[in-house]
Amino acid sequence: MYYFRGQAAGLLEEVRMQKELVPQHPLGMVFVTLQSEAMATYILKDFNALDCGNGDSAVRCGCGREPQPSSCSGTLKVRNWRVDYAPHPRNVYWDNLSVQGFRWWVRCLLLNFFLFFLLTFLTTPSIIISTMDKFNVTKPIYYLNSAVVSQFFPTLLLWSFSALLPTIVYYSTLGECHWNRSREQLIMMHKLYIFLLFMVLILPSLGLTSLAVFFRWLFDKEFLADGKLRFECVFLPDQGAFFVNYVITAGLVGSGMELLRLPGLLLYTIRMALARSAAERKYVKQNQAYEFEYGAMYGWTLCVFTVIMAYSITCPVIVPFGLLYLMLKHLVDKHNLYFAYLPARLDRQVHLGAVNQALAAPIICLIWLYFFSVLRTGFMADTSLFTLVVLCVTVCICISYTCFGHFKYLSPHNYKVWCSCGVRVVFVWCSCGVRVVFVWC
Repeated sequence: MYYFRGQAAGLLEEVRMQKELVPQHPLGMVFVTLQSEAMATYILKDFNALDCGNGDSAVRCGCGREPQPSSCSGTLKVRNWRVDYAPHPRNVYWDNLSVQGFRWWVRCLLLNFFLFFLLTFLTTPSIIISTMDKFNVTKPIYYLNSAVVSQFFPTLLLWSFSALLPTIVYYSTLGECHWNRSREQLIMMHKLYIFLLFMVLILPSLGLTSLAVFFRWLFDKEFLADGKLRFECVFLPDQGAFFVNYVITAGLVGSGMELLRLPGLLLYTIRMALARSAAERKYVKQNQAYEFEYGAMYGWTLCVFTVIMAYSITCPVIVPFGLLYLMLKHLVDKHNLYFAYLPARLDRQVHLGAVNQALAAPIICLIWLYFFSVLRTGFMADTSLFTLVVLCVTVCICISYTCFGHFKYLSPHNYKVWCSCGVRVVFVWCSCGVRVVFVWC
């Protein structure tokens, strides 16, 4: 009891000191609660009006009216305020709100530069597996003369390292200090998807071991001249056997590992071992569940889905195993969402971003089919030209849908925002005079 009383007294003293320091370093945020969503929408339209024209002839577009003036409008520079809806309070990283402006950009650029530099030379598990081969680690596997073991062991290693290496991407995104979980999960999904796409699909399909070799192949003329025969073995039906084994491994082993949740179990064991009293052990037991990481799961699932789509035409046998993977993934995620993880308060942009990211899968499938046709029949063949036309049309449709908002009426995803409480507005301002307003339910 004396220990916890001392800890409580120290924490109370720290809270008191923080209360004294906070007014000296304001973040520029004021929370205002409104009575209805209509009032928040009215303020949002009022501040998001656009200036059309200059001088006295300027017209406010968007809501068709000037904002309500007051005696403090000029002092507070109301015309420079920006308004947007804020996420749920549980969606906000309150500790990261102090990291903003130049500090945030420097932190983000340094982390991503270090990540890019590291993954340029350690992009694929192939370079790790080749290093292991130098020490004869995998030689005994091939001496077993078992086709099952010798075929699935490389794919098992690929799956293991592809599950391990993205951890670097995951923690680099956490270190960027995003203001809300939705933005963090969205960035994490895009980074993981691009990284896994190069690591699992693109570079192994081209027979390359890392991004460094990939850039050398792109820009080194001598390397390109020496490696011109490399593509005779690329896009063969046998090339898809490796990815079929990968999908089977991801479906069976990956689904089982997600059900076991070994990282969470290991962390729970460590926390229980470090607990020094019955009260701490009770707290660990009551707080052992975590929110579902949509960004990491979306990036991983979309990568496997892209692998299935890429070889669905040139190697059709991957399709039934891909269907098996998707069914197992659906059942496992449904079980974990209901019984293992806490509910996550994320904006719909995360889920819509995953849907838009999935559009890359059919494009990559058409690119693979086009390369396959060009290498087999030539560039001017009818099948090659037809595939090229279909590829260009598909890319234009996807860009129009994603970037310009066309064909949105064809989307089956219609969200209806329901709110049972008051609508809150957050006014945020910086020392430069720019005001930002957030609204949440």
